[in-house]
Amino acid sequence: MVSNFVSKGAAGYESFMGRWSQRLAPLFLDFAGIGVHERVLDVGCGTGSLTLAIAESCEVDAIEAIDFEEQFVEALKQKSRDPRIVARQGDACALPYGDGQFDRALSLLVLHFVSDPSKAVSEMRRVVRPGGVVAATVWDTFGGMPSQRMFWDTFCAIEPAAMERRSIALTRPMTGPGQLVSVFVQGGLEQVRETSLTIRMEFGSFDDYWEPLIHGQGTLASFLSTLSERTTDKLKSDVRDAYLCGGPDGARSFATTAVAVKGTVPRPT
Repeated sequence: MVSNFVSKGAAGYESFMGRWSQRLAPLFLDFAGIGVHERVLDVGCGTGSLTLAIAESCEVDAIEAIDFEEQFVEALKQKSRDPRIVARQGDACALPYGDGQFDRALSLLVLHFVSDPSKAVSEMRRVVRPGGVVAATVWDTFGGMPSQRMFWDTFCAIEPAAMERRSIALTRPMTGPGQLVSVFVQGGLEQVRETSLTIRMEFGSFDDYWEPLIHGQGTLASFLSTLSERTTDKLKSDVRDAYLCGGPDGARSFATTAVAVKGTVPRPT
């Protein structure tokens, strides 16, 4: 698999997205459902938001966690010594597990970074027993992430070169209407259901918003370095004005939405 995710290490992920994936994980688990004594697979475990939420709130027998980024896997191993958790590096499009090995395969904020989401869903279905559940969630990047949209729309208003990068950031695969459902249905899953999950992204100050955005995951800082100092200074000033919206610096809260889909692996007829 070729990942579309550009990593800057576990710490960078935590500051930029990990704190929000931790908030989303319990809502996703409520939707996906976890039974007692199940074996669960976390596909694209990152630094462990979903894996740890499962371990803390569910009476499962085993949790396998896999991620393309070795450094994320190591970060998860450092966070928990729960004997039920086994974490390893691996490819979502070629899962190193046998057919029907799990009761449930879950994926939190991953499929919009996978080069072949259809293959990843097919692999998740393969490793789940008949009657088991496959579930995934991704951000609604176009309309459901106002904190990101505020940045990119402000950026494009002052720098045309940012338009292509905005398109990439806000129109990722699997985040458009019906795309995730379509992949699940085409993958042969039954009883496919879709819902929206909403959290609040809360920032303590403009710097709390700005620094992880610029220096967290991805190549945005490198792109900014190609622009004039005047442009980058104006960008920060204009985004700050948008964040403050005429008020004093301090806490701001943005309702942020993810799309979640689940389906059942067919039983033999």
